[in-house]
Amino acid sequence: MALLAVEPLTPVDWPVSFALIAVPLVAAFAHGPLVVAGATVFAVLFEGVLAGTPCCAGRSVGYLWDRHYVASYICTALVGALGTVLASHRTRRERTLADVRFVAEIAQRVLLRPVPRRIGNLLLESLYLSAAAEARIGGDLYEAVPTSYGVRLLIGDVRGKGLLAVETAAAMLGAFREAAHDEPDLASLADRVETSMDRRADRLGGSELGERFVTAVFAEIPPEGHVVRVVNCGHPPPILIRRDEARELDRGRSGPPLNLGMLVDDPYQVDVYDFRPGDQILLYTDGITETRDSSGSFYPLLQRLRSWGPLPPRELLEQLHHDLLAYSHNQLQDDTAALTACLLAEEPSVPHPPRAGSGEGAEPC
Repeated sequence: MALLAVEPLTPVDWPVSFALIAVPLVAAFAHGPLVVAGATVFAVLFEGVLAGTPCCAGRSVGYLWDRHYVASYICTALVGALGTVLASHRTRRERTLADVRFVAEIAQRVLLRPVPRRIGNLLLESLYLSAAAEARIGGDLYEAVPTSYGVRLLIGDVRGKGLLAVETAAAMLGAFREAAHDEPDLASLADRVETSMDRRADRLGGSELGERFVTAVFAEIPPEGHVVRVVNCGHPPPILIRRDEARELDRGRSGPPLNLGMLVDDPYQVDVYDFRPGDQILLYTDGITETRDSSGSFYPLLQRLRSWGPLPPRELLEQLHHDLLAYSHNQLQDDTAALTACLLAEEPSVPHPPRAGSGEGAEPC
C-alpha cells in the first residue's frame, strides 16, 4: 500500500518500485532457495500491479511496457536467480557447519569428558572456554581420576593450535588415564606420561613436530592425611584457596614441559602442601592469566580470587567465567581451561561403596 501511494510521486525514470529488485537478495540472507524464488515471483508480480494501477498508468504512454519497467522486471528476475543460488549455497554451508559443530561436540565429550562432581569427599568442577566461537576443542586439557593412590588431577596446555594440538592432547589424556592407576607416586606418573609423549613425537617425526611440547601440572590428593602433592612441568602454578588466603603453590622447582625432558637430567620434583578440609586447589592454563583488558593489562587472577573469598567449586568457576568475559570485553585471545577440587570432611578422598541410608549431597566448602 505504501508503494502504491508513493509511486506516482517518484520520477518516471526512477520509480520507487525499483526497490522491489532488492527483495530477493534480502530474502537470501535469512531464508532458503524456495522462499527466495517465491519472493522473486512476488516482486515481479507486484511491479506489474503497480504498472497497471490507474494512479500510475497515466504517467507515460504504454506504461506497462515502458522500457524502465521492462528493465525492472529483468533486473528483479536476474537478482532473484542470483539470490536463489546464494541462498542454496548458504544453506549448504550452514548444514556443513552444523555437522562440524556436532562432530566437535562429540569429540569434546570423548576428549574432555566432564569430571565427576564429587569423588569421595572431594567436590570437583571444570571449565573450558574456546577463544573461537566456532571451535569446541583445542590444546587445553584436564582430567580427574580416582585411584587406589588417591584422586589424581591433571591440567595441561599443548603448544600450538589446530588438529595436531587436539591429537597431542588426546594422546596425553590417554596416557594419563592409563598410567594414573599404575604408577605408585606422582613423579613416576609424570615420567610415564613423558615417555608416552616422547614415543608419539618419534612416530610423527619431523623437526617441527619434535619441538612440540605440553606444559602440565599433576596433583594428587591421597586417601590418608590432608595433603596435596604437586608436580609442575613448566606450567602456571596451581593456587590454594583458603578462607583467609589465596596463594600460588610454587617452590621454584618446576620441571621442563613434557616432551622436553631429555634436555635436563633432573627427575621431576614432588612438592607437598597442607590441604585441610575446606581448602580448594585451582589448576588452570595460561589463557586465564594472559587474558588482557582494553588497556593491555593482564588478568589479575590472584587479586580476583582474594576479593571473592572462598566459593564452592561450581560458583567459583562460574564467577571466573563471567569475570574473564567482562574483563576482555568478550574478546578472549586464547583457549582457557580450569579444574578445581575442594576437600570436605566426611569421607576419604577415594570413593567407597555408598553406605545404606547415606546421602549423596555435598556441603559447600
